[in-house]
Amino acid sequence: MTIIGMLHHRRDPTTVLKSYAYAAVARAEGVNFFYFSPGTVNFVNRSIRGQVYENGSWKERIMPFPDVIYNAGSPEKLAKSKEIIDKLKSEIPFTTNSIGNKWNISERLMEAKEFSNYLIPSEIVKNNDTFHKFLSSFQKVVFKPIDGRKGKGIYFISKIEGGYEVRKNAESKCYTKQQLNEFLKDKLSTGTFIIQPYIQSITKSGQVYDFRLHVQKNGEGKWVITTIYPRIAPSGSIIPNINNGGFTNYLDPFLAQEFKEEAFNIRRMLEHFSLSLANHLDNIQMIKYGEVIDEIGIDVGLDENLKIWVYEVNWRPGCPPAFYLELDVVIHSIQYAKYVAENQTKIKNEIRALKKKKIEEKGEMPIIAITGSAGKTTSKAFLASILSKKWNIFESKDYWNTTEHTKKHAAEINDAHEAVVLEYGMAYPGVITEHCSIIKPNISIVTNIGLAHVGNFNSDIKGVAHAKSELIHGMDQKGILIINKDDENSKYLETQEFKGKIMTVSTKSSANYRAYDIQYMENGMSFKMKLQRQEIKLFIPILGEHHVYNALNAIAVADYLGFTPMEIKAGLIFRKPPRRLTIYNCRDNITVIDDTVHSHPQGVKAALDVLSNIGKHRKIAIIGQMRELGDLREQEYRKVGEYVHEKGIDLLITYGFRTDEIANQARVKGFSSKNIYHFTNKEKLHELLKEIVKKDDTILIKGASKTNMFDTVQFLDQTFKE
Repeated sequence: MTIIGMLHHRRDPTTVLKSYAYAAVARAEGVNFFYFSPGTVNFVNRSIRGQVYENGSWKERIMPFPDVIYNAGSPEKLAKSKEIIDKLKSEIPFTTNSIGNKWNISERLMEAKEFSNYLIPSEIVKNNDTFHKFLSSFQKVVFKPIDGRKGKGIYFISKIEGGYEVRKNAESKCYTKQQLNEFLKDKLSTGTFIIQPYIQSITKSGQVYDFRLHVQKNGEGKWVITTIYPRIAPSGSIIPNINNGGFTNYLDPFLAQEFKEEAFNIRRMLEHFSLSLANHLDNIQMIKYGEVIDEIGIDVGLDENLKIWVYEVNWRPGCPPAFYLELDVVIHSIQYAKYVAENQTKIKNEIRALKKKKIEEKGEMPIIAITGSAGKTTSKAFLASILSKKWNIFESKDYWNTTEHTKKHAAEINDAHEAVVLEYGMAYPGVITEHCSIIKPNISIVTNIGLAHVGNFNSDIKGVAHAKSELIHGMDQKGILIINKDDENSKYLETQEFKGKIMTVSTKSSANYRAYDIQYMENGMSFKMKLQRQEIKLFIPILGEHHVYNALNAIAVADYLGFTPMEIKAGLIFRKPPRRLTIYNCRDNITVIDDTVHSHPQGVKAALDVLSNIGKHRKIAIIGQMRELGDLREQEYRKVGEYVHEKGIDLLITYGFRTDEIANQARVKGFSSKNIYHFTNKEKLHELLKEIVKKDDTILIKGASKTNMFDTVQFLDQTFKE
């Protein structure tokens, strides 16, 4: 006869209401059943001092090790007895195994394309900056503890005119940004929180609702639906959880009332979804941990297009509260425990087969290489951020783009990686060919063809394009190539013999991926585009229209690889590369813009665009040297000088050898001489800044990294520190 042991952190079974139900059903099923806690286990003689239900009460009995353990206790409280439980698991099969917290479950759901489409993007809130970037992208968000249960500690936060609205249950408060930051700081000090876009399901009468899908394994080891029921929030509240005052209804009358002729199809959709998702999570548990799961509760909503969105997955769901289904839950649990005890060989064979299938299904890994005169690092950062939402990726470090770096990367990439994202830099012919001989990409991005390093190519832009084309020749000839349709010099790229698919990005004309309605926002850029047959609005937390192209490069690759618009939107909230249009907010409303990594004419003009757009009062441009322009230096410096005048800059300061050519041309075009300064000594430059910087100034510092212009950024930050 099968023996089932029910493990719980409490010693006294009379304090665990469901223990009696399990004992009663076990007897009806012809199974021996006892209750125990970790401290009663004796590994020496393989016995347990358990509790057996006899004649209406619990009696202590010395029991042999059971054939299977039903794990019913709190993971947090059982963690104190981890050593005992791990040892039990090594000897006895468990029916109920943890699939982790909300974040772990989200990561698992991301592992299959069909289910990642239903998952609301989530981000761990590391600091206030993370929160505000996410809110800028989605406008309305859910802020909740990573290990929360029963709807506790959930906040709904949205941007409103003049501040922010924070809702909890039926209560609502308006906060200023400072008040919200204090609120966030206080919450983050108590534990880990995640943030998600807020997607609502609303009844015809205006009440918020969701569906609980409760599924279990039965006596044949198959997933079955225990129940599906709607949970409706009380009037004025936005949390339908039962513990927060929500109430339930029977499924069919609710669907008939809310969806009429669609009711039957929606029921079937929910049923199919619940069983498919349970099977998926079970397969992942078997492949990753060699374990099975037996019961989950899935909370889902339907948006206005009747698309399912997963709110939460609970691996220890409570019994349905209103339909007297506890007996059904217990029957499935006992019958499945019996199945596990009697079919260990079969279950182990299934796990081995799944692991083998997983290895066989692993196709060609996407290897993405990015080159171009500007935008390599930012495009790489955008793309890596998106892909990492779902995959384990290898990403090259920022600015690690030499062939020596690529050799190091080749040694570090392994079978655990699901995608590779690399920068391929070059200053001379043949370098990118060497990159490709070390790691051959099957997806490539050429961001643009500009004047960076043009002096090494006889000052001929066609020479730069020829060198960048080495990526096209060296990649998989049937792969994917992304190029910038708006970049005039990209027409010199050698694509004629390429046999793969070419995709284009643009902000000005028709292309495979085109952004429009581009706008500056407080801490980044917003734009719209058509993606997967829908118009979406996107946000990137970095200033400058030129960075929209970098985002489009990443979007094109992610879309090709099957990422959803929601995943892409969340991934664009990336970790910005350092010293790329980084904003320093100093005292007296002084703003410093740091763009001191690389400098070439195209990048200087883009940075001046940012200064012109965000500077509300006096705009000061400090421009350093642009290197490796060769014979084009003088004419390109002059073009920059003309652009300074065109953009309405108020003060121009040039730094470094021959940069006064920029100022001279600005003066020729009508820029006032009294507002122009030139330095070759950085200390004297800093002395001037002490004298001339005023309240409300916006100051751009732009120069090649070898000129160490970051020193000036640090000087301003320290001098005008808040």
